Amino acid sequence: MDSIEKLKNIFSKFPTVGPRTAGRFVYYLMKQPKEKIDGLISAIQELKEKIKLCEFCFNPFEGEQNLCPICLNQLRNKNLLCIVEKESDLLSIENTKKYNGRYFILGGITAVMKIENTNNLRIQELKSRIKENNFSEIIVALNPTPEGKATSVLIESSIKEVNPSPTFKITHLAKGIPVGGELEYADEETLESAFEGRK
Repeated sequence: MDSIEKLKNIFSKFPTVGPRTAGRFVYYLMKQPKEKIDGLISAIQELKEKIKLCEFCFNPFEGEQNLCPICLNQLRNKNLLCIVEKESDLLSIENTKKYNGRYFILGGITAVMKIENTNNLRIQELKSRIKENNFSEIIVALNPTPEGKATSVLIESSIKEVNPSPTFKITHLAKGIPVGGELEYADEETLESAFEGRK
């Protein structure tokens, strides 16, 4: 495999990037001067060397502490926990400026009819957070897709394993998000109404 095909193959594994777009990336890079390519390489290396995951919510951040700025913020409501699938969902919710609690990034979702296949999910870590904290509400903010709904069922059953009679509320985002849609692509007004109408 030559250098062009090798790089195309790498780019085509990025989320939402198909072979055609991967090819465009490669040919774009070929036209750039060496210093720009060196800058890109350096930025990627810094990403791996300087960025780490928050010990509580798994949000990636750069800093000396073990917790991200959101988790360290004393003004946030420590009694609220919002469970999201991925980092971009957290960012979308933060951009609404309507949620002031803590987060937990699950790290993925499970396929329908394959609830037992949860190796990529941070279910055990979630259980630990629930045991160790006094939450008044847990918001399950997953995409309204069949996979998201299946994962929501898994989360609720996991919560009940930790606390069969939970003293906190378990809520879900309202139907402002269209069925089959994704939080990452929802506009701020839609996310805001989904949060306000959660139940």
